[in-house]
Amino acid sequence: MTMAKKGREKNTKNKGKHSVLVERVKNKKRKEKEDRKARLKAITKAAQKASQGEK
Repeated sequence: MTMAKKGREKNTKNKGKHSVLVERVKNKKRKEKEDRKARLKAITKAAQKASQGEK
């Protein structure tokens, strides 16, 4: 029969740091995707306005 380990929990600090890092990366990717979408929307809107102006 084994007893529970004494002392600190194993690896919890590293897991916490890793999850923070992963969330930061995910948020960065999400923001880049939203920014790209907004830029593309602005470009298409400007192109539509320009093409309507030519008619």
